[in-house]
Amino acid sequence: MIDQATIDRILDAAQIVDVVSDFVTLRKRGVNYVGLCPFHNEKTPSFSVSPSKGLCKCFSCGKGGNAVHFIMEHEQMSYYEALKFLARKYSIEVKERELSNEEKEAQSARESMFIVNGFARDYFQNILKNHIDGRSIGMAYFRQRGFRDDTIEKFQLGFSLEQHDALAQEAVRKGYQKEFLVKTGLCYETDEGKVRDRFWGRVMFPVHSLSGKVVAFGGRVMSTENKKLAKYVNSPESEIYHKSSELYGIYFAKQAIVKQDRCFLVEGYTDVISMHQSGIENVVSSSGTSLTPGQIRLIHRFTNNITVLYDGDMAGIKASIRGIDMLLEEGMNIKVVLLPDGDDPDSFARKHNATDFQAYISAHEVDFIRFKTNLLLDDAGKDPIKRAGLIGDIVRSISVIPEAIVRSVYMKECSQLLKVEEKLLVAEVAKLKEKMAEKDGKPGSYNASTPPPAENGVPLPGEIPPPYESLIPQEGKEGQEFYQLERLIIRTVIRYGEQILCEVADENENPVPVSVIEYIVGDLKEDDLSFHNPLHRRILSEAAAHMHDKDFKSRRYFLAHPDQEISRLSAELLNNRYQLSKYHTKGQKLPTEEERLLEVVPNLMINFKNAIVEEELKHIMFALQNPENANNVDKCNELMERYKDMKQIQSVMAKRLGDRVVLVR
Repeated sequence: MIDQATIDRILDAAQIVDVVSDFVTLRKRGVNYVGLCPFHNEKTPSFSVSPSKGLCKCFSCGKGGNAVHFIMEHEQMSYYEALKFLARKYSIEVKERELSNEEKEAQSARESMFIVNGFARDYFQNILKNHIDGRSIGMAYFRQRGFRDDTIEKFQLGFSLEQHDALAQEAVRKGYQKEFLVKTGLCYETDEGKVRDRFWGRVMFPVHSLSGKVVAFGGRVMSTENKKLAKYVNSPESEIYHKSSELYGIYFAKQAIVKQDRCFLVEGYTDVISMHQSGIENVVSSSGTSLTPGQIRLIHRFTNNITVLYDGDMAGIKASIRGIDMLLEEGMNIKVVLLPDGDDPDSFARKHNATDFQAYISAHEVDFIRFKTNLLLDDAGKDPIKRAGLIGDIVRSISVIPEAIVRSVYMKECSQLLKVEEKLLVAEVAKLKEKMAEKDGKPGSYNASTPPPAENGVPLPGEIPPPYESLIPQEGKEGQEFYQLERLIIRTVIRYGEQILCEVADENENPVPVSVIEYIVGDLKEDDLSFHNPLHRRILSEAAAHMHDKDFKSRRYFLAHPDQEISRLSAELLNNRYQLSKYHTKGQKLPTEEERLLEVVPNLMINFKNAIVEEELKHIMFALQNPENANNVDKCNELMERYKDMKQIQSVMAKRLGDRVVLVR
């Protein structure tokens, strides 16, 4: 871990204009700088850099933040990797906390494995270029695939000799330990204790981590004499390689995926390489296996949109689509492209340039649910048993989609494709959702069309039932007033949290200063309320935990937070998009936001509470319209009583607000 003092020095040294200028051509416009956004294609500059705030932001795609966030986004690095990147740029020594002996040993072993893999990559490359067998066998194969020299160099392709211990002998001769040759999977140990190469007689494809380190290798056999040899051999699992969490080509594709906001998924190594060479770089491979949750999360870090490219092998397609439901469950938008008969992404890319390839994709891509439905319909034919199974299969796919509106659209469309009543699909999806809820330990009925009531038919203060939750825009929940106010309160905490708002007298009548954070925490606690957004709750909780720390500065603390969600949100809220309202009298000097904190903060809190009450009143009215409640006298009276209590609370708050008129219904 990097100590806080070092983080502070890095943040102080990293000037936002200086950092961004390494990647974007900027020109001065007033007090700020502007340039073309590096995160999406544009012709008119919308990327603004503010030296005074130390922030950058694209007003088209919305990406930005401080210097660390910019490097994280542009270079696809973690928070600590970005800090180290900036530390190197400004020649700042990075001090990390002392590791335990066990941690040091584990770290040393991991580093040794990376070093051995790096040696092997260089060794295989050298054999390919300079050894007679490498040139005549390995290079000839790559030339046959149409790979150019720059492509071979970019992907660090190589060749392993037919000799069964050539790599092992060279590694030992150069001082590398047998232990790490075996641990990485480059070699294996025989019963006699001898070390043998795993990849002899193969062309080599290094597998890179997100940061560009070689974590594994794939090798394709060249000899056709021994039919028992597997066509491809891959590195086994190790301390540095977990196949289920890696994607071939992700290191070379990450920036293109972000810029294009789409990822192409293919099957093999050569598919990725050929598409790169044709000019399509936002492509990765699952290396011939079904997608795993770890690989899906890796893609989801960069985009919500994924296009799966298939060749004409129907058996392979049917086998692979079973794993794509996991993508739907993650809320990703999935398209499918079926390539012409006889072509795979590798061969198709070699025949077409990027423009033609993209044009074909645009013309032939189909939504995954529609593709799957049509595929299974063709397979089922007129067999009623198969058609029943098909409906169950499609319903399972729809049921895992998290967004209720998207599920509803798919049910309507699939009912037309399958020639089945929509209400039947709705009922089946509801059953599956209920089973999933029970499996997750959340018992309770689910209805695909009717919002379920919360406790006593009414949501608790500050809560929104799940069906309404899905209708609220996720970016700040702007569809509900109290979400907007909650966001403004958190903005105030981040910007002014440690500042003194007022003084109160203690039991001895001595004045005690109250900070913005203390006031907000105390005011929420008084009414037993909490924020709905989990990230907002975390920020307020951490602010409360640190508010009495010496030299605590809320703005700096949250901007430099190691959790990138918190630091990104802080940067977003410190931009001018979220402004507190201003009041002034003609002829008077306009007070600053900071000067009005004693007025603004209490007003924000009372408005927040009032908005929650208004929202709860709406849901009580909704519950009263439910026939089950309307026909139940006791339940109806209970709801009416609660409605009356809420109206009384609202009246009290209206007096405090001063400018509210409450209508009695």
